Amino acid sequence: MHHLIPSLFLEQHVLLRPGHKNGLLLPEANHEELRFHDPTQPAPAWLANTVRDQWGMDMAGQPTGDFLLVRQPPPCGYGKASWEVNLGCNYACKHCYLGLKVNSGMPLPDKLRCLDMMAEAGVLWLQITGGEPTIDKDFLHSYRHAFELGMMLTVSTNGSLLWRENTLRLFEECPPCRVTVSMYGATKTSYDELTQRSGAWDLFVQGMNAARHARLPLRMSVIVTEDNAHEETAMIDLCERWGVEHEMYTNMTPTIYGGGKVLTAQPVNCLRMRRQFTGCSAGHTFFPMDPHGLVSICKIGRDDQISLPREGIGGLARLGAITDRLMLRTGGCSGCALSGSCTVCRPLAKHFQEAKAPPAAYRQHGRKKAGRTHDRCSSRDLPEAPASGRRARPGRRPAALHPAGPPPLCFPRSCKRAAGLRARHDWSPCRTDDLGVVSPGLGGAVGDADERSDYRLAWRNARPLAGGRSA
Repeated sequence: MHHLIPSLFLEQHVLLRPGHKNGLLLPEANHEELRFHDPTQPAPAWLANTVRDQWGMDMAGQPTGDFLLVRQPPPCGYGKASWEVNLGCNYACKHCYLGLKVNSGMPLPDKLRCLDMMAEAGVLWLQITGGEPTIDKDFLHSYRHAFELGMMLTVSTNGSLLWRENTLRLFEECPPCRVTVSMYGATKTSYDELTQRSGAWDLFVQGMNAARHARLPLRMSVIVTEDNAHEETAMIDLCERWGVEHEMYTNMTPTIYGGGKVLTAQPVNCLRMRRQFTGCSAGHTFFPMDPHGLVSICKIGRDDQISLPREGIGGLARLGAITDRLMLRTGGCSGCALSGSCTVCRPLAKHFQEAKAPPAAYRQHGRKKAGRTHDRCSSRDLPEAPASGRRARPGRRPAALHPAGPPPLCFPRSCKRAAGLRARHDWSPCRTDDLGVVSPGLGGAVGDADERSDYRLAWRNARPLAGGRSA
């Protein structure tokens, strides 16, 4: 089983360790050296020294084939993807944007073939989600196969089945980069009410206890709705008592079918402002795949899907043009003079319009300045019928989780970047994915991205490589 993954990620060469959120940027020459290195020969001295310094691993004298999985350059420019293994779930949450809970999908051979094509397309970070992915009969096989392909894996789950021994054993053998668990309350009453499942709280606690004991890399997604808004502080306190980092989610969106019933779960006094939408990576460097192998530009914009099982990797070549077309301000957004300052993309606005949500629910032009993630809108800023797109709010974290020193520099999500170039990071809140992200190593370290929040590429100043070469 591999312990290190050298790979091309978009325009950069990285060295990653499965199960770890930090990694290294490699100079191209070093990456090419590893690509053509004889796997029966010991690791180059610079690699052995760097791995020892970064992770405390002693690989000196060991054949590289024993611990290194070198990914080949892809024909496509994709670096991240998400996969809804199924849309079925053992909960029936009132706020869920999936709407119908249908447990259906591809047979295992097709699932594995689609994973092969994702890896071939360049996908390095993969989010496995659902529905509830751990209830799928092929989850264990699919997860292991994706890991063996050299993907950095994140699992998004409600945590109800994390106590299963076969799942914990799999995560020990094939460590995930992160396990993101949704939290729906701080007490049995509110949790079971929101999930509409008696005993759901007990399963959640059992799963979290097992996951914490196994030292899984956990992150909590704290979901705030009308049923549990009074427990928001209690949910944050529970996360901190458990020592688990967390994000807050308060803004509800219509279902993927355009249904507005779930908007009634919106906690009126918790609606938060979004930042101005300035573009995203959807369809260009990221794509989601549904349980039937249908690829779309994002989890919101599901029009004009591409069948990966039928069209193969060549079908992805059409995704960029589909993205550009779906992002045009058409339909209910045609002629809007304020579209340049809109806080939602066209696909999300379309969902709100199809759900017949009040325009004020998603049009936030001229309101309070967005971007102050801990501020709440006042009640006078809210529409009578509560509804809005969902946005993540970074929650309070234990002091030990805060990195030392100044915050990293950030690059714009257009992915047009070069080492040493400083730029402002513009992002828009959308349901993109809980996936790892790269910051410099060999000089620097790899960071991580906010779950279902934004596409962030954080950089730190590079330090010299061993042997006099610099990144």
